Amino acid sequence: EDILQYEPDAILLVDYPGFNLRIAEWAHERGIKVIYYISPQVWAWKQKRVHKIKKVVDKMFVILPFEKEFYERFDYEVDYVGHPLLDEIAKHGFTEEDRTNFYKKHELDARPIIAVLPGSRRQEVSKKLPIMLEALKSFPDYQVVIAGAPSLDAEFYAPFNSENVKMISNETYDLLASSKAAVVTSGTATLETALFKIPEVVCYKSSRFSYEIAKRLVKVKYISLVNLIMDKEVVKELIQDECNAKAIKAELSRLLTDEAYHSALMKNYDELEIILGGGAASDKVAQSLLLEL
Repeated sequence: EDILQYEPDAILLVDYPGFNLRIAEWAHERGIKVIYYISPQVWAWKQKRVHKIKKVVDKMFVILPFEKEFYERFDYEVDYVGHPLLDEIAKHGFTEEDRTNFYKKHELDARPIIAVLPGSRRQEVSKKLPIMLEALKSFPDYQVVIAGAPSLDAEFYAPFNSENVKMISNETYDLLASSKAAVVTSGTATLETALFKIPEVVCYKSSRFSYEIAKRLVKVKYISLVNLIMDKEVVKELIQDECNAKAIKAELSRLLTDEAYHSALMKNYDELEIILGGGAASDKVAQSLLLEL
């Protein structure tokens, strides 16, 4: 009703496909031009959705470089504008003074930090966090800080806290900017960690049943966005049985002690940043819309 009352020249939908694709279909039927920013992850699963997108979306702006090639396979031209995370992280502007204040605020000791980003869903955190923390017992020269998810309360994390482990909620960017390395659950966090230039180990573990189903449905070579974008294993992915304390410890040790390995990773991170478009993704979308309309 709001859209019809407003009588727009076009409607711009952002992400959130479950809702937005239905709105796109509705708007298309009423002759309203449909523009979509941040494509549904149809390249990973539900590829049949592409046919619906072609039918009801007049213009698609994508944020991952391989998405353009993916849509071309379906004879659908899209615009790659780069990733908006570059701007979010650039705005963060964390200084050495900020880092000092972060340590003081949370009463951290002088040791460098290993960040743990175990995800946001209760079940996945419960499954992976104990394994991650077990691996980190082997690094007494570092302090471990868990990035708490807004969806989970402090009480949930209480059993995981110890003398060497702290939990900090809603300050993930400050935590990453203050860390020497990170253990990260697959998802957007893998890309955020890379853009902060923090060495990382990527972990994924679910029930055997869920994993077997996902393996048949998901059509991608890697689980981390970093590796998907670079189309090679830049960061180590430890999946299912490989996601164990021994393997996490081994990779983390290499990241922290092998200078050549660390240097190669940083070079790949720099290349990743270039591939992601250099920033201003949303501005590019806005400018394109002004020209089109």
